[in-house]
This record gives sequence, structure tokens and C-alpha cells, in this order.
Amino acid sequence: MVRLRLDLGYDGTDFSGWARQPGRRTVQGEIEQALGRILRVDPAPALTVAGRTDAGVHARGQVAHVDLEADVELPALLRRLAGVLSLDVRVHRLSVAPTGFDARFSALSRRYGYRVADAPGGVDPLRRRDIYWHNRPLDVDLLNAAATRLLGEHDFAAFCKKREGATTIRELQRLDWTRASDGVLLATVVADAFCHSMVRALVGSLLAVGEGRRPVEWPAEALARAERDSGIHVAPALGLTLEEVRYPPDPELALRALQTRRVRDLAANT
Repeated sequence: MVRLRLDLGYDGTDFSGWARQPGRRTVQGEIEQALGRILRVDPAPALTVAGRTDAGVHARGQVAHVDLEADVELPALLRRLAGVLSLDVRVHRLSVAPTGFDARFSALSRRYGYRVADAPGGVDPLRRRDIYWHNRPLDVDLLNAAATRLLGEHDFAAFCKKREGATTIRELQRLDWTRASDGVLLATVVADAFCHSMVRALVGSLLAVGEGRRPVEWPAEALARAERDSGIHVAPALGLTLEEVRYPPDPELALRALQTRRVRDLAANT
């Protein structure tokens, strides 16, 4: 067997998220089905992904791995995937993964971008699938002042949907806002990992500050309470894109995967 790394992207609009679900169209399901068809294997090979995205969330820099028979010709497989997959999901690159590589557990960080337009006339129709229109003006300085207070390692329970046996402690490494020349706001969010709905909940809390409806201190106060806050509204999925997954140098991949698994196992048992 050989482990392959897949670098891929997708428009999440018409998908029920990444994870395979019976009776639903998902990114994982589409790619696995395509691999099974091309390689003529049943059941289809299973993918492991760096980060499971929710329904409607996009990806430009998603990473997955799959274990296949060693005699696969990568250029031919990549071309065939391009021919079989629908146009809203693309595998950009196939490569033999280095020893110790695990798309999920070897990752050091994930970087997301959330795009918002607050122009009175709405969003450019050609960008309607990846930019959220917020119908009130936003102040970038207020957004950044509130965002800075959330950085560091914390229990993000206020911004996450709890899952059985999963920890909500994360290290938020970057959270800042910029406004491009076309007026579109971009929130850049980087963490070692994210729990369910975390990025969209963070964005939702900050938008309330940016429009002046909540004080700058409010998101950090909610964070300190470490419990789900009904006042935090989760921002719509369409504005969110997984931009990049970062990994350590090849010799450190196996150790990183071991460390990450150990932390997750400890958290599940506490």
C-alpha cells in the first residue's frame, strides 16, 4: 500500500459538508465514489481529511490522504479524477505522502478566511456564493479591537457546539480583519484546530461589535464564561473558506501526529 496526499478545493454551496452521509451529497462521498469507479474497487477507498467542513463551507486549500495499492500512476489518476468529478470539486495535486504523514493529525494549523460585504447595494452577483452580505456598515477598528482579546489558548465552549468526548480547548493563533480595495472585508482565522461551528461563531460575535450593537469587550466576556452563549449568532456558511493547512517538516510529521492523538485521547478521557 502507498499513502497519497490529495490537495483539493471545492465550492461548498451544493454539498452537505465534507463528511460522508447516507442519502446526501458530500465532498468525501463524491471523491471516494470517483476513486472507486476509476480504480474499480468496492468498497471505495476511504479518505482522511485535515478538517471537516460544514454544509455550504468552501475550501481552497483542503488536504486529505488515502491509502491505495502501490502501482497507481499518479498523473493518469489525477487526469481521470478531473474527468469524473463534478466541476464544484477539484483535486489539484496528487503526491506520495512522506513517511508518517496523516492529513488530520500531522497538521500544525488551519487557516480560514471569512468574507463579508457591507455595501448598501449588496454583493457582486459573481461573488454571491463566497461573500456574505451584512446589511449594516461595519467598523474595521472595532472588529480588530474585539478580535485581539480572543487570541491565545482558551476553552472556546462559548463558540462551539459540544461533541461527546471532544475538547473545546483550542489555541487561536490569529484573528484579524482587513478591508480590500473593493470594500470586501476579510477575517483571517488561524488555530491549531477548530471545534464545530467555531469560526462562524467567532465571526458572528465580532460582526455584532463591528456594527456597534455590542461593546468591544463582549466576545471576550463570553469566552471567559466557557459555556455556550445564546447571544452569539453563527455567521452564514457561504462566507467561509478553508484556505490553508500547514504541516511541519517531513521528519517531524510522525511525531506531530503522535502528539496530536495523545492530546485528543487525554481530552476525551477527562
